This record gives sequence, C-alpha cells and structure tokens, in this order.
Amino acid sequence: MAVYTEVSPEQAGALFTQLRLGTITAMQGCAGGIENTNYFVTTEQGGQTFEHVLTLFERLSAEQLPFYLRLMKHLALGGIPVPDPVANRDGDLVHALRGKPAAIVNRLRGKSELTPSAEHCAALGAMLARIHLAGADFGLTQPNLRGLAWWNETVPVVLPHLDADQATLVCTELAYQNHVAASSAYQALAQGPIHADLFRDNALFEVVDGKPCISGCFDFYFAGVDTWLFDIAVCLNDWCIDHDSGDANAERSRSLLGAYGSVRPLTAAERQLLPAMLRAAALRFWLSRLWDYHLPREASLLTAHDPTPLERVLRRRAGQPVTELLSPA
Repeated sequence: MAVYTEVSPEQAGALFTQLRLGTITAMQGCAGGIENTNYFVTTEQGGQTFEHVLTLFERLSAEQLPFYLRLMKHLALGGIPVPDPVANRDGDLVHALRGKPAAIVNRLRGKSELTPSAEHCAALGAMLARIHLAGADFGLTQPNLRGLAWWNETVPVVLPHLDADQATLVCTELAYQNHVAASSAYQALAQGPIHADLFRDNALFEVVDGKPCISGCFDFYFAGVDTWLFDIAVCLNDWCIDHDSGDANAERSRSLLGAYGSVRPLTAAERQLLPAMLRAAALRFWLSRLWDYHLPREASLLTAHDPTPLERVLRRRAGQPVTELLSPA
C-alpha cells in the first residue's frame, strides 16, 4: 500500500455517500506496499461504526479490475475471509475517484504476523488450499500478469542495473524457467486462480482458544490464473525462510505443506516440480523488487523493498535440494 494520488475526505465522502456507506469520520493514508493508493476509512451510519479500505488503482485499468474484484467477491461468498468489494446499485464493483478506478472493501480484523511460527505456517497452508479449491469454479479468467512472459520482458530492463554476477544469475535462471515451462511435467500441473502475492503482510491472524487462526487474506491485485504450485512456492519463500540468510526453515516448510496437503493433496507432478517453482517464485519477486528499486515511481508515502533478500533466496533455492520438505519430519 502507498499513496500516489492524494484524496481528501470531502472527495472520498461523495463516493461513500453514493454507495450508501455512511459519513466519513476518519481517513488515513497507508504507507505500506508499492502498487496502489490506499486509505483506511472509518464511517458512521445508524449509530454504528464501520471500517473500510479505499483503493485507487495506479497501474491496473478499469477493464482489468473486474477479474480481481469478482474473484474476491466469489471467495467471500464461498466463506473465505477476504475483503468483500462494495457494489453500486447496478452491481458494479469498480468505481471512479480522482480520475482513477477505485474500489472499497471492508477492513478485516486481526494483525499480520511478521515472525511466523510453524503454527502460523500451518494455518496459512490450510487457508491457501481452501482459496484454491474455492476459486476452482470461478468463471472469469486472466493470466498471471507477473508470470513468465513478464519475466522475459523485464530481465532486459533491469540488466543494466546489475553487476556481472547478478546478471549471470538472472539470465541463467530465466533460461532455466523457460525450459521448465516447456516441459510435459509443467503442463500437467493443476491450475486455477491464485493469489500470487500472499506474503506475511497480506494475511491477518487472531488467537482462538490459544491457537493462531487466519482472520483474513487480502491484496489480491496480483491474482491470476496460474499453477497452484507457484502460489505454494510464493508462500514457502516468504513464510518459511530466514530473511537474513535466505535459508529455508524445514519445520515451517513442512507445517505449511502438510496443512495444505491435508486439504488438497499434492499431485505427483507438483511434488516433482516443487524445487523449480521455488526458484521461479524467488525470481519473480527479485525481478519486481529490482524494477521498483531501480525504476521507482513517485509517491507521497512509499519505501521500495530492498531486492537483496530475494536475491539471497533465489541463490539458496538454486543451490540447495528441497525434496526432503515433502517427507515427514
């Protein structure tokens, strides 16, 4: 989250009134994230207080947004704790504010866990499997816009900013991922809508009966149709690694994979290609952070992520076997 487009309470209030969401009593820009303009908005209606998130989309067009917002609505109706977009009288989920496409969703309860335990990872794994299964019958389709095609386009853009060792790494890994994508094993992987960005700060937890439970997953604006295994790999590369070293944590990895498998067992093809997808997920996020770091956009609240941790993860994933993660401890 960030603030690229300034919005006053009066400007936002006109949209909230149109959508019958009450009177704005508080509004605060969000400093985290890097893609869209986001505000936390509190309203009052009928003596009750409601919490919302207002998003103005800086890169996505109004034509692209129905996939993301309809997916969130589909998952919410399926009992998955995700933000539920507000519709207007015509059922439209995409609105307009300050000349930008916009959306309003309910603000979820709980808080992110930035130092997750094996219990947090298990809860995340089970929820991720539920998301995949709940989205399997979603009617709209859109490719993962930060998938292989984007990697092939982006590597030449970031290459001038890399040293010789980094350039060798990124070009070697890109060639490997193109080879994997052409394989019959990859073609056999199960696919469907994926979150594609379910990092630690995109999930919320509450403690129930002494155990961490996921109260919500959010920020679906990188979602697309891709392999479910890639989504698993994205989570393993953030939730189950040491950020300082890039090393995988076996206990947390097994907890996430075991809980996921208890809801949706992995196929033989997924087990075979897990190491390759862990590398793919690390490459994807290293590339996006290199792009944002070296080619930044202006924003009134923005801190670009350091690309170095994802470079470390990619080097570890490319150099260390991980098949033991699929076996019981």
